This record gives sequence, C-alpha cells and structure tokens, in this order.
Amino acid sequence: MDDRRTVKVSKYLSKHLRHQPERIGLTLSGDGWVEIDTLIAAAAAHGFRITRAELDHVVAANDKQRFAVEGTRIRANQGHTVEVDLGLPTATPPPYLYHGTVARNLDAIRAEGLRAMTRHAVHLSPDRETATRVGARRGRPVVLSVDAGAMHRDGHVFHVSANGVWLTEAVPPRYLRLPEPH
Repeated sequence: MDDRRTVKVSKYLSKHLRHQPERIGLTLSGDGWVEIDTLIAAAAAHGFRITRAELDHVVAANDKQRFAVEGTRIRANQGHTVEVDLGLPTATPPPYLYHGTVARNLDAIRAEGLRAMTRHAVHLSPDRETATRVGARRGRPVVLSVDAGAMHRDGHVFHVSANGVWLTEAVPPRYLRLPEPH
C-alpha cells in the first residue's frame, strides 16, 4: 500500500469514525466502536472501497495511532465531534504538556485559553516534537507549554488516550506559557 493510499484511507476513517459516521450510514456504539465488516460494507456502498488488509495497515502504520482495533471492532482513539464516551480513566499528568497551534490563534488563546471547540476535549501532547507536528498541519507551528501539574493540583481532570494524547476539558490562560507578541 503506497503512502498516498495510506493517507487517503486514514483521512476517510477519521472523518467517519470521529465526525460523520451517519454520512455513510454508520452508527457508533456509545463508546465509539463499530464492526469492521459494517464499516467496510458502508464505505463500499458509498463509493470508497477498502479491504481489511488496507484497514489493518492504516491502523498499524498510523504514526499517531489514531485508531484501535479490538477483535472485530474499530474506533478512533480520540478527537470525536460526535457524542461518544471513550471510557478513559482519569490520570495524573506529567508536570508539563504541550499544545501545537499557529500564530493566528494566539490572540484568542491569550484571551480565552485553550478550548475544546467542536471536540469533546482539548488535546495536549506529551512532548514538544509531537506538538510541533500537530501545529504544522495548519501552518508554521507555535508550541505552547501547559503547566499540567498546577492544573491537576487545582482540580482539573486529565485523561490519556490509548495513543498517548492527553485530554482535558479546557486550559485557562493562566496555565499557559505563550510566545511574546511581536
């Protein structure tokens, strides 16, 4: 499977397992799972043919480990805009986590902090390198440091997904270290 096809299948899975399952007639379980055979059949019925081998390759090869397979089921690990309960336990974060963004978002972040927007949680990275890759998807990346230790001590709740992404409801501005405005 070539890289272009891998990316195309990954984006298709993200769209339909995180954001628009109904678009191809899927119904996710309350915790985000769908039968793999049902997904493959629904995709084919809507003009996107994918084999089980391609799906397995995308799940295994995805650098961000966006998807999980358990037996005959698949789900996205996080990032949903549809209502699901991933059942992630609370976790104690490391002292600092990181968030990748772009400069055009900094004024709003300074004023409001990090908000989940259309997602169910704010996504935070365990290291600067990952946050840089996340921010680079939208342009020249800016990496923000999050004082997760202080947030946790102040009662903010954190979860960590199967692929190591840290999730929290919001990050108020006082817990952020932002680059200085120019």
